[in-house]
Amino acid sequence: MTPVLAVKQLYYKRKTVRGWRQAAVDQFVVGPINFEINAGETLAVIGDNGSGKSTIANLLVGVENPTSGSILLNGQKIQYNNLKQRSLNIRMIFQQARESLNPTVPVGKILEEPLKLNTDLTAQERHERIRETLQQVGLLSDHAHFYRHMLSDGQSQRVALARALILNPQVIVADEPFAALDPSVRSQMVNLLMQLQKKLGLSYIFISHNLGIVRHISDRVLVVNNGRIVESGKAEVIYNNPKTDYTKRLINAFNTLIDNRVF
Repeated sequence: MTPVLAVKQLYYKRKTVRGWRQAAVDQFVVGPINFEINAGETLAVIGDNGSGKSTIANLLVGVENPTSGSILLNGQKIQYNNLKQRSLNIRMIFQQARESLNPTVPVGKILEEPLKLNTDLTAQERHERIRETLQQVGLLSDHAHFYRHMLSDGQSQRVALARALILNPQVIVADEPFAALDPSVRSQMVNLLMQLQKKLGLSYIFISHNLGIVRHISDRVLVVNNGRIVESGKAEVIYNNPKTDYTKRLINAFNTLIDNRVF
């Protein structure tokens, strides 16, 4: 079976100035990154702050372009300059859902923009697609007329999810999507993601510090440290029998937070 998404020998480097008298030098931020994800699968990416998790997410959706390596969608190499190809098939839910929404534009217009840019749908067809997508994420069609300030945190997250779903993608990259939500709303959103995955056959790349959610939602886990994958495997295997000291420290730190009721 051909994976829906395959990443091969992906590297990314940026120019870094180490001192005000020194010239900028190229410094690798992530790499090498290799993984595959199948249709309907959830692949979690965990690691400390600054480990490279969000950079990997940005490379997948085209916010940044890799220095080298390949991203293959259904076995076909993605051209880095073909943003439409990625926009149609790989969508992202950003860390701060509320801040990612334009406060001067109603929800309907926010959802319509990717349809205008990436499809040939008529205005009526776009309207119908927006209505259907709002209902998919548990909102009303009337929410299309709401502005950001009129939405709760949970509703903002649902709008962000609707924006990711609007083009019927195959892969959704979720970068710390529930960090700002209280536990009850967070639980609702996790259940919604899983329901949509089962219904639509979506593949998720799920980035989170909350290892409890990761364990619940993911099939496999990548552990990232200093821009490299230091451990990977089935979620239960990683949790029950971590191989590296780094992974053990991440799990122990989270368990300590749970014991102290931080999450």
